[in-house]
Amino acid sequence: MRMFGFLALTIGLVTLATAQEKEKAAPRSPAELKAIESLRKMGALVLEVAQNDNHLDISYLQPDEKFGDAHLAPIKELKGVVHLNLRNQPVTDAHLTHIKSIDSLIKLHLEKTKITDKGISELKGLKNLEYLNIYGTEVTDAGVAQLADLKKLKKVFLWQTKATKAGAASLAKAIPGVDVNMGYDDIKLPEPKKDEPKKDMKKEEKKKEEKKKDDKKADTKKDDKKADAAKDVKKEDKKEDKKK
Repeated sequence: MRMFGFLALTIGLVTLATAQEKEKAAPRSPAELKAIESLRKMGALVLEVAQNDNHLDISYLQPDEKFGDAHLAPIKELKGVVHLNLRNQPVTDAHLTHIKSIDSLIKLHLEKTKITDKGISELKGLKNLEYLNIYGTEVTDAGVAQLADLKKLKKVFLWQTKATKAGAASLAKAIPGVDVNMGYDDIKLPEPKKDEPKKDMKKEEKKKEEKKKDDKKADTKKDDKKADAAKDVKKEDKKEDKKK
């Protein structure tokens, strides 16, 4: 009986694992395939995250001045979009309405876009978001504060925005463990190399040596003057002796 129970449990676990693998690699619907084709025609790179895992990574790598609603609308037809890269595109607050319902999203690049605090409000539904890059945007502390409800956030990049250290600190307090990167403000200047003090010591030693040499020269001149004075005295003495 125990052996039978063990076999039943093993078969059950294998069946569950197989079902999960099938779910990950499930064929896409005609609507999804059409959306992927549409995105690729507009220059998007659409890739599956891994073999037997059809979660999607979507990136627009080349800046496009004509970027607009049409570039984002097809994404709503897709399941399992986990990465979305829109960096350097002229994305506005209005465009973000197309991604606000993609709750599978884990990583989002919005750096160097035209979004503001208003656009950040469209991201409140991305409950699984772990990574957000909004550097080089017009986002302020008011926008940063709206991210506080995204409790799964692990990394937020804010450098070259209008956010302040106080706003960043407030977000870090609201989401324990989140890394809020303010860029160059947080980078420490490199410490002086260990050999630099040695160079300074050598300079000081040279100065001391030069000073000693100068002192010796000065002493030598003094001695020469004394010797000359002594010679003059002797000459005067000889003259006096001759007179006598």
